[in-house]
Amino acid sequence: MDHFTHRNGVLHIEDVSAERIARDVGTPVYLYSRATLERHARVFADALADVSPRHIAFAVKANPNIAVLRVLAQAGYGADVVSGGEMARALAAGMAAGDIVFSGVGKTEAELRQGLDAGIGQFNLELEEEGRVLGALAAARGVRAPAVLRVNPDVDAGTHAKISTGRAENKFGMAIDEAPAIFERLAREPGLNLRGLAVHIGSQLGDLAPLERAYHRLGELVTRLRANGHAITHVDLGGGLGVPYKPGDALPSPAAFGEMVARVTRGWDVTLMFEPGRVIAGNAGALLTEILWVKPGAQHPWVIVDAAMNDLARPALYDAWHDFVAVRPTGERMVANIAGPVCESGDTFAKARDIDAVARGDLAIFRTAGAYGATMASTYNSRAKVPEVLVDGDRYAVVSPRVTPQAIVAAEPIPDWL
Repeated sequence: MDHFTHRNGVLHIEDVSAERIARDVGTPVYLYSRATLERHARVFADALADVSPRHIAFAVKANPNIAVLRVLAQAGYGADVVSGGEMARALAAGMAAGDIVFSGVGKTEAELRQGLDAGIGQFNLELEEEGRVLGALAAARGVRAPAVLRVNPDVDAGTHAKISTGRAENKFGMAIDEAPAIFERLAREPGLNLRGLAVHIGSQLGDLAPLERAYHRLGELVTRLRANGHAITHVDLGGGLGVPYKPGDALPSPAAFGEMVARVTRGWDVTLMFEPGRVIAGNAGALLTEILWVKPGAQHPWVIVDAAMNDLARPALYDAWHDFVAVRPTGERMVANIAGPVCESGDTFAKARDIDAVARGDLAIFRTAGAYGATMASTYNSRAKVPEVLVDGDRYAVVSPRVTPQAIVAAEPIPDWL
């Protein structure tokens, strides 16, 4: 359920019409619903009611807007971050340092220092050398860094190859068969509090079976490490639950996920940690755009919109589907291609799509764009950086302003020797 609905023939986000935002802010623009964010956060947490103790950290990479993070902080969520910049955003949003988990395969030494100085709650280690460096940095500060090993269970998540992270050939984690020896060596580091394990096999998962296989492998490793005398108190089960992008998508519910987790982890006696991202933010956002032209095509007309691949990259990157819905539908339909103004054939959102009939000057939205939307945007073709708006009932605020090409040019100095 979300809060993007048509009222009296016009699309509203909660109690604010999309037409009002288009008039006031312009297009393209990302729209987020606070009520939807809060509802999804609550549904996910409720699904884990039988899992205790637990810790839920929103995957900031899905949507790092500080206002969005503030909403989730108020809902009791921590942050899963993969860079120093995301860590700074989580802290600025009011998330407690102790509720921040630092994941990611390429943490720099400066970022490790940043996490230690902030007192974050956990480092997810990707390789043995990273653990040694972190341990040395922590020992020099007279502290022990809370850490877990991220293992690669060699489980195919069954998702798009570019967002699969749990197979042996992926860059993430340590080979699960090598983990006991690595754990043994790193546990001796005086600057590390090596307290458990982590796993994450991919994003937009449409089936719980791969997750269950990965979790079983992780449970076997927990048993083995304890048999070797190690205290295992925390296990990070990652994230990856998918969301429906188009009608007919059948995906596991948070409730089904919670039931599986409770069943598989029964008896582990650890704090279970979770990193949901898309399942919280995906359907809480949309990209509002204006139709510039309806251009004749060889087989189907081209609906040219003012949003482009630099604003919403997922279709160009993954051939991803986003429903295209008119703000003021007439009830008529058309079959068309949808594309943006960027000078790339890849700047195409849909081909031969059955959509609401639209004409020049109409407004429409790309739905389910609250995750991996604005965060992946760029200024390619020297286009403006897309703004973001948060709606709360009958009010809204610009929570990230449009950055104009003029402002971007003004920020680029020309050397005095040119």
